[in-house]
Amino acid sequence: MTRRLTQATLDTLRPDIVRPRYDRTTLQTGIVHLGVGAFQRAHQAVMTDTVLAGGDRRWGITAASLRSPATRDALAPQDGLYTLEQRGVQNVLSVIGSITNILVAPESPTALIAALAHPHTHIASLTVTEKAYCRDPASDALDEAHADIRHDIANPHMPRTVFGYLAAAIARRRAEGLAPFTVLCCDNLPANGQTVHRLLTRFATLQNPGLGAYIADQVACPDTMVDRIIPATTDADRASISASLGLDDAWPVIAEPFSQWVIENRFTGPRPAWEQAGAMLVADVAPFETMKLRLLNGSHSALAYLGSLAGHETVADAMADPGIAAFLPRLMQATAPTLSMPAGTDLATYQANLLQRFRNPALRHRTLQIAMDGSQKLPQRLLAPMASLLTAGRPIACHALAVAAWMRHIATTTPQDPMAAELMRVVTEAGPEPEHLVPALLGVRAIFGTIGDHPVVRIGITTALRQLIILGPSEAVLRSGGEGW
Repeated sequence: MTRRLTQATLDTLRPDIVRPRYDRTTLQTGIVHLGVGAFQRAHQAVMTDTVLAGGDRRWGITAASLRSPATRDALAPQDGLYTLEQRGVQNVLSVIGSITNILVAPESPTALIAALAHPHTHIASLTVTEKAYCRDPASDALDEAHADIRHDIANPHMPRTVFGYLAAAIARRRAEGLAPFTVLCCDNLPANGQTVHRLLTRFATLQNPGLGAYIADQVACPDTMVDRIIPATTDADRASISASLGLDDAWPVIAEPFSQWVIENRFTGPRPAWEQAGAMLVADVAPFETMKLRLLNGSHSALAYLGSLAGHETVADAMADPGIAAFLPRLMQATAPTLSMPAGTDLATYQANLLQRFRNPALRHRTLQIAMDGSQKLPQRLLAPMASLLTAGRPIACHALAVAAWMRHIATTTPQDPMAAELMRVVTEAGPEPEHLVPALLGVRAIFGTIGDHPVVRIGITTALRQLIILGPSEAVLRSGGEGW
């Protein structure tokens, strides 16, 4: 039987496999991360591993799952170690050692609150699903009627939500005379730090007005922008990586070679020197965030919907489709005028790099994985640039086609989406004809707000959806060059 990847078996690895070169027993826990998953383990934990290797041992990570014990059960027998495989022209294997403990919040809420409240904890970082923020996507406000929010307001010592845990820990630190930690959101939310600060402050105010005022004044929530393509790990990935290691790894992660992290340089207390690992510390993240949301994420979503409709399993497969491959640059070029970037930013090179990254066949990033939770993603990825184009009097044909592809996707599949029940009801009542389906879906205010009232939007999306139905996605995108098609 093959042995497991553990601290004790690290020395058996081949010399070319990178591994922690620091004494993990000397690490302090300076970061508590909520929402341990593939993205955090292939991004923030990797950059933190570089900081630890540089000699600053204050930044070990206690990671917490807010739902399932699966990651803890996989990695606890491995002493928290796991493998990152960077896939590109050459594949590189690295064992990451920055996660020293994994908690499962529902099993012991008090343990997670205690970890957050520990004097050594200076960063509470987050990578959770967008729905975990209990946020109304149309108003961007806290959903105060959400059952879990109501529970946490009434039960501050037994929370269920991100905000419940953060507020409980900050309240304890305040009572014990400890400075608050920095809350560092690493999710694709618009102005993610400002959004989390607003939602957390509102939650705490509902629970305890004094705590809400304290968080508003004393807790830093820097904006960040994170970028790395990280496909879901498959059983085949586990088998191939374990074979390369000569050791079983129950939950490795896969990533592209590219990695970017832009962080607003505003912290409540100490922070890791993540710039040693390539992070950018800046005064204003907003331009970089908008660039990523609209160019990378918007194009990724369009690619996912068009690709899945065309029967392409992966992003690379979709990029091999001549129609889709020709459409993506047009979508990016149409989006670029909605951006306002710092001097010296090379948008043309950024777009070319995105296309190259999408073509990477080694990643096997599934289109249906990217297509999930579209109701939460469309507003900032596709509708926001569409609104900017409308205001400027510019064409919206490319964005209309991308939104039409989402509509076709939810009308022909069972969508994986927090609003799936409502969307399926709307689709069923409207029927398949674009003239009925488009206005019905545009009327879902939680997604579209008022942009669906604009006649150019209705006409553009209706035209695009009709072409998708008649021609199919591969041919429709080849004919999508102008407003009159």
